[in-house]
Amino acid sequence: MQARAARPADLDDLVHLCLEARKEAGTGAQLCTDDTERLRRQLGALLGVEGGMVLVGTIDEQPAGLLLGRLVGPSLFQDGTSLALEAIYVVGTARRRGLGHAMLAHAVSLADQNGAAEVYAAPLPGARGMQRFLARLGFAPAAAFRVAGTAALQRRLQHDGAAAVPARRPAPRGLEDLIARRRQARAARQPAEAEQSAALGLRIDRSAALRRPSATPGRGW
Repeated sequence: MQARAARPADLDDLVHLCLEARKEAGTGAQLCTDDTERLRRQLGALLGVEGGMVLVGTIDEQPAGLLLGRLVGPSLFQDGTSLALEAIYVVGTARRRGLGHAMLAHAVSLADQNGAAEVYAAPLPGARGMQRFLARLGFAPAAAFRVAGTAALQRRLQHDGAAAVPARRPAPRGLEDLIARRRQARAARQPAEAEQSAALGLRIDRSAALRRPSATPGRGW
């Protein structure tokens, strides 16, 4: 039984172990993607990033477990260095033989060599096996970590932001609507009132003309 740092040649075995852990975990997609090529790239990035820690646990030189972590700090928010433990997994047929402890011991040794005073773990909700394993080793609740693609997150934020804008409610039918209706009714009456006024004026003019005396005296018959 051995725990050692992963090498580029271990990528295929690491992908297989991650997929086995995904099948077993109740969290499923929250643990890792099921796209083997994408998963290989992600593991390769962790292997190449500064402070990245990928360990392989072997039994009789056959890969049977993995540990993923990263040395973090110092930074603007903390003076010291810490080890962020992302995942630890041992296949079912190799459990209860100390492989998980061996990998964690190797990781803690590397953390100590790099001046890390604390180890942070981020077990996913539902990963009861890892939670029990860490609890037995004295890990107390602290925080959890999540990951999202930048482009996918931007699209989701834009979608949720648009959905959160409430639709404009129609204005209440109050005094303004009443005034508008009265104006419309008045405008509709104006042509009829104008015709009535014109007809009345014409009648008045005719009546006045009939009552007006003739300018020249007429002759009687």
